[in-house]
Amino acid sequence: MTGVPVIHIVDDDASFRGSMSRLLRASGYQTELYESGDALLQKLPIVESGCILLDLRMSGLQGFELQERLAKSGNILPIIFLTGHGDIEAGVRAMKAGAEDFLTKPVSREALFECVERALARNVQQRQQQDRMNAMRRLVANLTPREAEVFALVVRGKLNKQIAHELGTTVRTIKAHRQAAMEKLHVASFAEAVSIAERLGMLAP
Repeated sequence: MTGVPVIHIVDDDASFRGSMSRLLRASGYQTELYESGDALLQKLPIVESGCILLDLRMSGLQGFELQERLAKSGNILPIIFLTGHGDIEAGVRAMKAGAEDFLTKPVSREALFECVERALARNVQQRQQQDRMNAMRRLVANLTPREAEVFALVVRGKLNKQIAHELGTTVRTIKAHRQAAMEKLHVASFAEAVSIAERLGMLAP
């Protein structure tokens, strides 16, 4: 994982952006400020880690629209809505769509910091999970086409004899490909191999 966590403040109220940034920076956080959702989207490809403090109603792209765009782009930065126009319905909608929290202005310093810390901790977990997934994808990508074929059948519970029949080769050859695949994937058991396939979505019908 790389990059110092940054709190991205998206709000069309310049004075609010400034005061929120000063409050967070005074407590040791790093911040980036955006006057609109579009401004954040332009910067997003280089965003490393952190969380997003997002207003609900803004000029241009609204908070929920930005949340949807970020989700579709594969963004894993936790979103904390911070709005002066909050109601229960909006809060429920935000949380159902995956928001970390839904706070209303004015928010207490303690409530804000507690929420930010929780969001940053979740982001660390998500990034660790993403790193593990990427590492597994790289291992699977190192398999030869035939090893990948054998691996895909092994994790579905096929016996060596069945795989050999299906691929038109010998059991001995299948055993060799199976062993090579297990070594390349750094797994010592069938259960570990199945776990990798499951996490990568290879067992979907």
